Formats: sequence, C-alpha cells, structure tokens
Amino acid sequence: MKQEVIAIVLAAGKGTRMKSEKSKLVHKIYGKELVKRVVETARKSGIEDIITVVGYKKEQVQIVLGDTVKYAYQEEMLGTGHAVMQAEELLKGKQGKVVVLNGDVPILRTETIKKFVQKSIKHKESATVLTAIYNNPTGYGRIVRDIGGNITGIIEEKDATDEQKKIQEINAGIYCFDIQELLKALKKIEPNNVQKEYYLTDVVRIMNEEGLKTGAFIVEDNTEILGVNDKMQLELLTKILKLRINQYHMQNGVTIEDIDNTYIYDDVEIGTDTVIHPNTTIKSDVIIGKDCELGPNAYIREGCRLADKVKVGSFVELKKAIVGEGAKIPHLSYMGDCEIGAKTNIGCGTITCNYDGFNKSKTIIGDNCFVGSNVNLVAPVTLGKNSFIAAGSTITNNVPDDSLAIARERQINKDGWNKK
Repeated sequence: MKQEVIAIVLAAGKGTRMKSEKSKLVHKIYGKELVKRVVETARKSGIEDIITVVGYKKEQVQIVLGDTVKYAYQEEMLGTGHAVMQAEELLKGKQGKVVVLNGDVPILRTETIKKFVQKSIKHKESATVLTAIYNNPTGYGRIVRDIGGNITGIIEEKDATDEQKKIQEINAGIYCFDIQELLKALKKIEPNNVQKEYYLTDVVRIMNEEGLKTGAFIVEDNTEILGVNDKMQLELLTKILKLRINQYHMQNGVTIEDIDNTYIYDDVEIGTDTVIHPNTTIKSDVIIGKDCELGPNAYIREGCRLADKVKVGSFVELKKAIVGEGAKIPHLSYMGDCEIGAKTNIGCGTITCNYDGFNKSKTIIGDNCFVGSNVNLVAPVTLGKNSFIAAGSTITNNVPDDSLAIARERQINKDGWNKK
C-alpha cells in the first residue's frame, strides 16, 4: 500500500541577522521567496499535503503562500521540536511519513527529497536524518551511529567529546519520521538544556532508546543543505543556484558563452544548439526552441514562447511574446503582449505600445513582415502577412496583407531658418 507523505515546513523564525523589516522567509532567492521555493520543491517531489509552521511576521509568509498550504502557529520560539508540536492537530489520524524541512534552506533538490523519503520507507525507519560529510565539520551537530548503522545520538559541537568531534558526518536538520511514532515521541521531549528549548533531535534519541529503527541519508551535494541567515549567504546561494541551472542547460545542448553572466531562472525550456550570449536574462515560464540566438544584453520575461531559429539581439526586451520560426528582433526593441510571425524582421528601435494606462492590449504581426526602424505599434493592432512598415511610423490601424504602411509627417525644409 502506498504510504501517505506529508511535509512540515518550519517558517516561524525571526532571522534577525538579515537586518530587515521583512520576515527572513519572504526574502527572494533568484526571483522566488525562500519559503515559497521550499514549498514548491516539496510539491515537485510529489508531496501534496504541506503544513507550514509560521510565527514571526506570519502575515508576510501567508501572503506569499496563500491557500496552497495548511498553517500551524508557533507563538513562542521554543525550538524546532516545539515548532513541530504545533502541527500535531494536523497530523492526528494520519499514517505514513512526514518530512520536516526548513523554510530557510532553499536549494535542496527535488530528487534528494524523493530518494530521502524512499530510503526511509524501504528500510522501515521510524526516523531518517538527512546528513552530509564535511571535511571540516566544526560547528555542526555530529551523527553518532552504532555498528548496525542506527543513529544513537546527534551531538552538538559544544557537548561533543574530542573523539566525537572527529566525526565528519553532520546533521543537516532535515528529517523524515513515521507520523505516529513522531507524535508519541513529541510527548516525551523536554527542554533540558541551557536554552530551555524543545529539540527535534531528541525525537531521534527517544526512538532509538525505544528500539525503533533509525537511519540516515547522506546528501550527495553539500551545497543543497546550506541555509540563509544573512544577505551574504543569500547572495552565495543565489550564485550556486544560478550556476546549477546554467549547467543543466549546457548539459542538455545549450551553448552559454559566459556562465557567470547569464541569468536563467527556474522552469525554462531551451532547445539544443541555442546560443546565449553574455548578460542575457531569461525569466521563469519561458520556452525557447532549437538553434536560436539570444543576446548579448537581452531580457526575455515570463510567458514568452520562441520557436526554432529565432534571433533576439542586444538590448531587446520580450514580454508575453510568441515568436514564430526564423523571426528576428536584432536590437533595441521592446515587444510585449504580442505575436510575431515566422521569418518576420523587427527593425531597430521598434516598440509595441501595449499599455494605455488602464489596459494591456495585444499586437499581432503576421508571417514574413518587415517592420522598419523606430516604429511604434499602438495596440490593439494587427499587421497582415507580408506587410511592410516604413521606418519612423506610428501604426494605430490594422495593416492588410501585402501592404506598405507609412504613418509619419511629410518632411518640410525651411531654407535659411537657422540663420534667422
């Protein structure tokens, strides 16, 4: 029988080191709030039932997540164990596994969560801890195991003996528990520490003392478990995430000339043999075909769809643009809320005037059109196929197929005017 899997995302902390009026959890990493990225990663891994524990500035977190999750409230910050306790009512009567994630650990991979949960289920572990191997584990809680692999303890640095400090396997602070065994163990943990807090690590110890099977899953890439405590760490993780995404596309046949200065966000599809020049930004929800050429200094925003062999040149911005095969937008243009037909050429300095101050309107450009330089297309407007738009025109009316459109004032020269 398939086991139910639930996620708890811990998102109640203050994050004072961010030096911000905002909750740490709503700061963005690569265009997406920390907590939202964690929730979406859990969902992409196959977990639909997600509980978010909120506390400090909870309204900000709730605005970001809306009704996509259930909420539990931690009014006092009394430790990770106490945070999970707040979700008890939402776990009652449930059977299966619960994964505990941290809302400020945003670049954990979906594949890691899947393998982590599968390992816990396959080996019938009541508690599975995500761990990592560090050459220099200073500052981290150490994983102590018995000869059978069971975790006998998670020892914090300040409590570790000299021998235990040599252990290189550390606790990543992410757990997978049997739901019912977790609920039982939570009733037994006590704040017997200097901070007077309830530690989730004590749940693992209690389960082990009661003879339940416990284990660990070692993460393959240690950068996945890095957390965000201040803005320097936020910038570091952004760099790691950007590099990871760029490497993914390169491994799938995309040429990126300057990996450090190319910005491709999540959920972008790019066809093979497409070349991306430096300082190009491609936002989420963009699909790009094969053998395209993008940049340098191009900005492709959400909702764009580019067919094969499209050229987008320097200082071009696209927004909700559908671009047909072989079309060219070589330079210095803004094309928003538009459809551009196959083999159409958009001249330098062309813009779609898509916003009248109240509404966004659409521009439709047919196949094989030629739009001259410095043209304003005032939407809503349609250019028929094979139409030719003279340079410097402001087009406010539809242009029929195979037509030339000229919309500019006649030139007048006044001899000797400047001498006067």
